[in-house]
Amino acid sequence: MIKAGIVGGSGYTGGELIRLLLQREEISLEFVYSSTRPGTEISKAHPDLTGITELLFTDKIDTDADVIFLCLGHGHSREFLKKNTVSDHTRIIDLSTDFRHEENSILGNRTFVYGLPEVHSAKISKAQNVANPGCFATAIELALLPLASEQLLQSPIHINGVTGSTGAGIKPSPTTHFSWRNNNISWYKPFTHQHLKEVDQTISSLHKGAGKLYFIPHRGNFSRGILVTAYTEFSGSESEARELYQRFYSTAVFTQLVEQPIQLKQVVNTNQCHIHLHKHDNILLITSAIDNLLKGASGQAVQNMNLMFGLDQRKGLKLKAGVF
Repeated sequence: MIKAGIVGGSGYTGGELIRLLLQREEISLEFVYSSTRPGTEISKAHPDLTGITELLFTDKIDTDADVIFLCLGHGHSREFLKKNTVSDHTRIIDLSTDFRHEENSILGNRTFVYGLPEVHSAKISKAQNVANPGCFATAIELALLPLASEQLLQSPIHINGVTGSTGAGIKPSPTTHFSWRNNNISWYKPFTHQHLKEVDQTISSLHKGAGKLYFIPHRGNFSRGILVTAYTEFSGSESEARELYQRFYSTAVFTQLVEQPIQLKQVVNTNQCHIHLHKHDNILLITSAIDNLLKGASGQAVQNMNLMFGLDQRKGLKLKAGVF
């Protein structure tokens, strides 16, 4: 039995982690930490768990747990680990930005491995600590890494992405208010999104001197999911690009190359990433789609946990989308 705990369980990613872990017979969810809701039924914050669990939030952690997921706001995971002593044998999976960049990947005797399974599965399987990738970063990296692996990102790469309102977290803000978001779309953080740094880091690990990324993120008027379109110059044919992607993802269990143009609903509520290729003149258009809360957060964290404990990556993650 794997003893697991969640720190920061009242938000969207925490709620999805609770849902995923409670399905697992070999995992015992020992605690869900929340500094603001101790003693409160978890189902009060996550009504979708009503009748599924009677767990209460707590302000205490099991310092001897086998794995702890950190679902804290960006900048808070590092401080939490500094203030709370955790057993050396406890594996940590952090879902914030705190340890994703190489220069910030070490805290005391803990070194965090960047947790993109499609590229780093061997390192993740041996890791004690994993920094879960960001949601936009996951969708962009999976769209571009096959080209990076063959040094084919020589030209600038233009990227557009649209994300659902859950990508902004559970705390209300003017741009997540229903009356603002509904029937509306807008861009934010043009060319400066915080996930670009980890994307650059991952791409450069395969392709030094790759073309510059120009990324425009958008707020969509839906709850969950990310659709990314990226295009860059490509001298080969569409069939050659398809062969490259199929080869690169031949062992990937959750990243699929699909022939038909993709839609967001085919991946929402799953841990899948679907990728479609389209060639126009000398430009290759790559479209990728993920669920920002699953493959972009909690699902990928569970996938990483499976790798860390020597389990099948797909365990507990064989989820079907609802396309109708």
